[in-house]
Amino acid sequence: MPGKFIFLFVFLFAAICSLFAQGSEAANHELVIRGEVYIDLEPMYIGHIDEEYPLNAQTAGQRALDELSLFFSAMVYGWAFNYEIGERARGITENFELEQLGVIQRSDPAMRVTDTSVSNSQLRVWADYQLNDAQRRRMNVWRTNIVRNAQAVGYGPSAIDEYPGWFALKKMALEDAAKNALRVMLQGSERNRPKEVNGFISLASFPRYYIESGRWAVSARFRVQVTDIIPFAAY
Repeated sequence: MPGKFIFLFVFLFAAICSLFAQGSEAANHELVIRGEVYIDLEPMYIGHIDEEYPLNAQTAGQRALDELSLFFSAMVYGWAFNYEIGERARGITENFELEQLGVIQRSDPAMRVTDTSVSNSQLRVWADYQLNDAQRRRMNVWRTNIVRNAQAVGYGPSAIDEYPGWFALKKMALEDAAKNALRVMLQGSERNRPKEVNGFISLASFPRYYIESGRWAVSARFRVQVTDIIPFAAY
């Protein structure tokens, strides 16, 4: 991108985000969580061109706020999960479901964009989120000794007939990472493969997205609280 266009893009994006930059002046690490997102300005997925190509400043800014909302929500509130692990020999299909437990809106005044830049056709955005007392208590629960750490890489679909949208594709990859992290964690702790597992899972930090073989891949760390393990013997 020409230097003048990059300057104009960042200037316009800063103007868009100014409404969201009214957070606390001082950063207290016990009260603030922080993360970074990257938005592709020329989005394409397995041969499917995005509905807007290339992105203008307003669209890129709104997408950044959507991702920030998703990741901050996943860190603070997380999801309830039900994982039917499945087994081919028994004809049991794998099924993984997530239920979001809370949402931080992209217009939340506690979310504060702190830095933006453009490089290699990507918009880079750093943001802080100021936790209130109730949210801080939730975060403390995620850090107790009843919660386990897990991490994995997840992938978006390798083939699509109809483009579902950039946000849906990134969520698919993140949900796949959560499922893979659970599977790896259970393989390391359960002697016998369970039939079904229930509990709660949250992001430990912002995930890292990248393109692999033309599709989204994401490396993510999670915190997991297992509440129920159902063995095959129970059926």
